[in-house]
Amino acid sequence: MAAASGWALRRSVAGLAREVRTFCGGGSRRAAAAAEEEEKKKGPVRAEHLAERLRERKREEKQREVPRDPAQRRVRELAMLSAGLQHVHPNVLAKMLKQATVYQNEEIVVINKPYGLPVHGGPGIKNCITDVLPILAKMLENMKAEPLHLCHRLDKETTGVMVLARSKEAADRIRLLFKTRQVEKIYWAISLGEPDPTEGIVDIPILEKEVQSHQSHYKRTLAPSYRISPEDGKVVRTRRNRSAESAVTRYRLLASSAACSLLELQPITGVKHQIRVHLAYGLGCPILGDHKYSHWSKLAPQKLPKITLKRLKLEQSKARHLPLHLHAHRLSLPLGERLDLVCKPPPFFHKTLRNLELDFAKD
Repeated sequence: MAAASGWALRRSVAGLAREVRTFCGGGSRRAAAAAEEEEKKKGPVRAEHLAERLRERKREEKQREVPRDPAQRRVRELAMLSAGLQHVHPNVLAKMLKQATVYQNEEIVVINKPYGLPVHGGPGIKNCITDVLPILAKMLENMKAEPLHLCHRLDKETTGVMVLARSKEAADRIRLLFKTRQVEKIYWAISLGEPDPTEGIVDIPILEKEVQSHQSHYKRTLAPSYRISPEDGKVVRTRRNRSAESAVTRYRLLASSAACSLLELQPITGVKHQIRVHLAYGLGCPILGDHKYSHWSKLAPQKLPKITLKRLKLEQSKARHLPLHLHAHRLSLPLGERLDLVCKPPPFFHKTLRNLELDFAKD
């Protein structure tokens, strides 16, 4: 079952963008007017308050500036759209997910998850997929439809195949298939650099550690089972960290150009951020737009090679807005007969492939 057409997805994103602009634009003007009225009631303005207000206005004007370069404009629009998802009405979000539906039967609904939308709620998150599942169910069926259930998760920045179940029983059965590794998952990623060898398996456990720097933070990293002895250069087995989770990823190079690669990835296990960590720290090929795992000791935008910046027509100073290029392309689900579910990458992913001249054999 193939994904919904790119035209339908672009139409839904364009519609959402209009909603975001309408909502955010009107809201910000109303908020500014209210704030101005409130300031008038407070009386004389202190010099430091006035200076801060001027700095804030300057920041807002800079954000409203439209970049001349088309590539930078697209990067910025995607970042703004992702932020705007947190301000739209839940009904608008549910409608967008309905338009992103690629397959459904009596047991499941499959959507092509958009970029920048979190699956679960959390601090600072107003909109997520979980919260709009009851609304989406009504849009797909009728007013008495049972809320849909999550079967697995994708990161906020990851796009592609996501399976929802129509009942709790179906959800439990599908979750068990994921847990027992009976679901075949295929991802596509654009990475910096080319893996050596070009095909293989990364089998390195993963754990979470605190990074001690000027701004302490937590990241997932590798916990290798072996190390090279500094005394004699021999490979020796290390003591297993109890917090480490077994993680196995199969990878294959599909194309390479402009210091980047298109990789096909099959995570055998389902550890959080597994693909990102294995590519960045295991193969030395971080995913394009993965600003978190491109550095270990600091939180900073990904540093791109000159040839990559040139092909993308992007300045390094704007690289922080570059989206994560990781897409859940195919999912094979054994529900009676095996369902082969495919979602096409989003437009920005396709555009990057073209700009980097990463040619590959299409399905």
